[in-house]
Amino acid sequence: MFDTLLVANRGEIACRIIRSAQALGLRTVAVYSDADRTALHVRMADEAVLLGPAPAAESYLRADPVLEAALATGAGAIHPGYGFLSENADFARAVEAAGLVFVGPTPAQLDVFGAKHTARAAALKAGVPLLPGSELLAGEEEALRAAEETGYPVMLKATGGGGGIGMRACTGPDELREAFAQVTRLARGNFGDGGVFLERYVERARHIEVQVFGDGNGHVTVLGDRDCSLQRRNQKVLEEAPAPGLPDRVRSQLHAAASDLCASVNYRSAGTVEFVYDPTREEAYFLEVNTRLQVEHPVTEEVYGVDLVAWMLRLARGETGFLNGASSQGGWAVEARIYAEDPTRGHRPGAGLLTRVAFPDGVRVDGWAETGQQISTAYDPMLAKVIATGGDRAEAFAHLDQALADTRIDGVETNLGLLRAACRSPEVLTAHHTTATLAHLADPRPRIDVIRGGAQTTVQDWPGRTGYWEVGIPPGGPMDDLSFRLGNAAVGNPEGAPGLECTLEGPALRFSHPAVVCVTGAPAEVAVDGHPASQWQPLEVAAGQVLEVGTPEGPGMRTYVLVRGGLSIPAYLGSTATFTLGGFGGHGGRALRTSDVLHPADPAPDAPTPTAVPPADRPHFTTHWRIAVGEGPHPAPDFLTRDGIKTVYETDWKVSAQSARTGVRLIGPRPNGPDRTAARPGCTPPTSMTPRTPSARSTSPATPPPSWAPTARASAASPAPSPSYAPTVGRPANCAPATPCASSRSPSRPPTPCAARPPCSPPAARTATTASWPAAPPPTPPPKSPTGAAPTTTSSSSTAR
Repeated sequence: MFDTLLVANRGEIACRIIRSAQALGLRTVAVYSDADRTALHVRMADEAVLLGPAPAAESYLRADPVLEAALATGAGAIHPGYGFLSENADFARAVEAAGLVFVGPTPAQLDVFGAKHTARAAALKAGVPLLPGSELLAGEEEALRAAEETGYPVMLKATGGGGGIGMRACTGPDELREAFAQVTRLARGNFGDGGVFLERYVERARHIEVQVFGDGNGHVTVLGDRDCSLQRRNQKVLEEAPAPGLPDRVRSQLHAAASDLCASVNYRSAGTVEFVYDPTREEAYFLEVNTRLQVEHPVTEEVYGVDLVAWMLRLARGETGFLNGASSQGGWAVEARIYAEDPTRGHRPGAGLLTRVAFPDGVRVDGWAETGQQISTAYDPMLAKVIATGGDRAEAFAHLDQALADTRIDGVETNLGLLRAACRSPEVLTAHHTTATLAHLADPRPRIDVIRGGAQTTVQDWPGRTGYWEVGIPPGGPMDDLSFRLGNAAVGNPEGAPGLECTLEGPALRFSHPAVVCVTGAPAEVAVDGHPASQWQPLEVAAGQVLEVGTPEGPGMRTYVLVRGGLSIPAYLGSTATFTLGGFGGHGGRALRTSDVLHPADPAPDAPTPTAVPPADRPHFTTHWRIAVGEGPHPAPDFLTRDGIKTVYETDWKVSAQSARTGVRLIGPRPNGPDRTAARPGCTPPTSMTPRTPSARSTSPATPPPSWAPTARASAASPAPSPSYAPTVGRPANCAPATPCASSRSPSRPPTPCAARPPCSPPAARTATTASWPAAPPPTPPPKSPTGAAPTTTSSSSTAR
């Protein structure tokens, strides 16, 4: 009897096992790799032990560190989950040799069923029907002879394979020759065993399996059947229980065959006997035995009202009485596996930051992915399983379809659209599907494929993310918000809808569905499928066409791509704007890259008709501009004299290339400060200029400079952001920060004072009201511009934008 369990796995199955173990009152121990330091299963467990680096071969597949972790933490048993070490007979022996309990079958049973050719031999001995096929093949020539005897098409299989790896259908000798070397090489690399065999290939096959649970003494409980035919690359994607459309004769035969086979070896714990079903002949043939908990076990649990993980743990602790009387409660259950992969690109796995993960209520979700989670390609790309139930099959599929529609996962591409397509497929809903059905379905959602990311293309919105300077987050949003807002209005969007800001070289974007777009900003070449197109007017892009935005010719360095409906991007701290230095907002918290996928949002039902931006409303781009600024905190005489302030206003400043959204550096003379400042080594008196209104970043070219606000002139020394965007301008790099360190700030941690470095300004000097020289009289409110904001500049954009 043990009271502590080590879970030798990761992801959703580790979380699933920990939940059941804790419900039984067991203390739990997790193991993890460097990539999973903050993963959910690590936080759920009572204790966690690091195994090693991210690659599975250096962490989760290393038996010795797992055993050491169990012994060091006082664990009395190890549950392997599925995959990794779950069907490794040598690992099971090592666990038992160490005096621990292996929660699963015996090592001898893992030996028998671990290789497909020995499993076939055991099935034949137990009288289970087999597909015509061969024993282990010594070479290519023997494979060709066996295929002639069996009859084409045949399926060449790795004897140690699993998860769809090491399988190849062959319709003739040429394909078999090509496949033989490929499958043996794949088998040797993935399973350490290059053995292969072949069997008849059923072209319109369904994949049926029977859930069993043995007490280790010859008694086997059958917990119904499942259909797992909806697969991609021979790996299951959508499963259901019970299996639909099976004749009663076939169903009874499958249950009896599974029970007899497992009873013949006194099978212990949970297992699954898999069959291939030929619906034309109404015949089923043995495939293999999975000697572990299956990924799709929840559909059986929902139909039978049991907890298979709890059963495994209770049996491992010596209990058996719970095995009597398990029976179906009726109804139907269907499960969809959500993968971080792109079905449109051959189910290529994705990696990156999950910017939103949200699941609906009313369904069961077994998962591990969370908002803020980094997804790695080092492991299987499954993020979660959504399990829906119903009184019958139609109701269960309808519930699953709605649950998938209400699920949101952003930051990486997923197969959610394909799963929804399967839930609505007539072939699936009438139970006429096969293992090839998913290959003919596609994700119907509109998408924008990034063919070229450009120099720095980011998602922005207006007015952007504001109000977080105190925690080190500068204002977000478009640098040239006028161009951005005008482009949104041109395609009928709200002026702040999410769009793309392109710095220097723009992107190339392929649209899967017809779309209306508008490119605004600095003058640049724009093309649709290589044909020149105009800026500042809506462009109708047909399905499959590519929009290309070139590099601005100057002045100006930023262009904007606005799509009718906007982009479907989750908000972070109230905005979808990308903050690349912070790694959040936008698409994955970063600039776009080649092969990224964006999804347009649906336009509002009452969205205005797209219309071109009138020439008179378009901003004028220049290399010189005047900006309105507000004084504040640093004009106090402790830092700048009145002559120094006068220098700030009268100088023609140049914008340094060392500028960004976090601040704009100006090149020019040093303003005068009090003599005592010079005695403090390492500190140069800073200048502070802040826009009088948030819209100071971009206004109409016809607006004169306001008489009520001080102004400063600036020109671009090299491409850099406009100084009118930055709340403060000119803090030198060698000047220590006043109070909090920007480097210590994060949204989840309050600012920490930097007591080790003397600040250049006292904490109290935070606003202009602390100045001792006479303040300027209150300004008269200026007239409103057509956009509703106070006019503040003589130019809306420049080379610096």
